[in-house]
Amino acid sequence: MSTEEQRAIELLNRVSYGRLATSMRAMPFVAPARHIVADGGVLIRMHRGLGYHRACNGSVVAYGADNLTSGAENLWSVQFTGTAAIIEPTEEQLAAFGQAPRSVDNEPFEPVYMRIEPQFVTVHTLDYSSDQAEQPEQALDVHSLERHLHHVA
Repeated sequence: MSTEEQRAIELLNRVSYGRLATSMRAMPFVAPARHIVADGGVLIRMHRGLGYHRACNGSVVAYGADNLTSGAENLWSVQFTGTAAIIEPTEEQLAAFGQAPRSVDNEPFEPVYMRIEPQFVTVHTLDYSSDQAEQPEQALDVHSLERHLHHVA
């Protein structure tokens, strides 16, 4: 595993939820999912009732997570692209996922678990200089902020 892939895994471990993207009947979709990292792969938990797992199983998917709404000065986004497969998690993995939601869209939550074997990993970081972040809100011009975008594939 490269240094950048290790960095992406470390960042992914900082948040619990992300978004899974693929297509169903030739139409793209994005769905929220809970994730953990295990044995170099990304394991996700989704609601079986939505049927998204059927479109993902055996297909290439992208899974992304970020801290873009955290309010932090250093923002990041990671994406893992690879083949997804339905799995039965171990007891240890189930414990790592933690408590499941009671319902999804007013329907009792029924979990389905998938593993994504990453083939491509992308890390983006956006750094806002601290002196500009200290300016009063009304004087802050989003378009003039110094930004650093870092892309690794």
